[in-house]
Amino acid sequence: MKKRMSAALLLALAAAACAPSASVKREQAMTATETKHYDSKYTGPKRRIGVVDFENKTAYGQNRLGSSASDVLITELAKTGRFVVVERDKINKIMDEQRLQASGAIDPRTAVQVGKLLGLNAIVTGVVSQFGEKTQGSDYLLVQSKQQIAETTVDVRVVDTETGQVLYADSGKGRGKSGMHNVLGLGGRGGYDETLAGDALRAAIVQFVDNIVSQVGKKPWSCRIAAAKNGKLYLNAGPTMGVDKGLELDCFHLGAPVTDPTTGLTLGNEEVSVGRVVVDGPLGDNGEGSTAHMVRSEGPEPEAKDICRLAK
Repeated sequence: MKKRMSAALLLALAAAACAPSASVKREQAMTATETKHYDSKYTGPKRRIGVVDFENKTAYGQNRLGSSASDVLITELAKTGRFVVVERDKINKIMDEQRLQASGAIDPRTAVQVGKLLGLNAIVTGVVSQFGEKTQGSDYLLVQSKQQIAETTVDVRVVDTETGQVLYADSGKGRGKSGMHNVLGLGGRGGYDETLAGDALRAAIVQFVDNIVSQVGKKPWSCRIAAAKNGKLYLNAGPTMGVDKGLELDCFHLGAPVTDPTTGLTLGNEEVSVGRVVVDGPLGDNGEGSTAHMVRSEGPEPEAKDICRLAK
């Protein structure tokens, strides 16, 4: 009987050893001040946001780690349903054409320039500032175990593309780990798990996604008049951004910019009310634009580059 029990026990241990296990652990960023979560009520259609390639300041993965981090953030922002995330290729192309820095913490003036060219409300920049790997193991009689761990720290900044001001900055620390067990020489003997880097990045980035949504959402939603002809207005926002037929908008002509005498950054613009418009429907088939007509005129005639916000 004892022999049978011992054999059964060994078989059970061997079966448990055959399959490697993996998990992702989220950790609070260990910064001077802990990450705070900001709450704000979402109002209005989707914002248009861009994410540039993150800069990799570590010795791991060359440029791959930075692009992986930006890919993770793009996915997480799209999943919120609050944004139209502009394709990274479009941003990189504009930056190449304008000979602008294409990754990391881009200059505020660069963010404003790119934002105007692509109609962005905000740009997210970032840096993978730390990355490390280690393997831990233990031996318990007949059982050996090995655990692979990847840890990373990611820093992000959200820049307002109208003013160049930083709306939000934060750091997140994440960990990815996987384990293998070996019983009497049976079980996993695999090499390094390449997915751990992605797991660690995701664990770090998800910490501040809600805060990005909240901080960008605090700024009033807006779009621009792309053209105005024969009483018909063409807006650079459509169904893909949640701009549907019947939506009322107040439009303004932007005058001279008001700049901060210390930093030189734009604080805003002088505004003159144009009047109220109502959206008639989508423009074209891609859903990125719409048409509208005036229902109340005030001041100057509407023209291209005028700004429109949700009617109060």
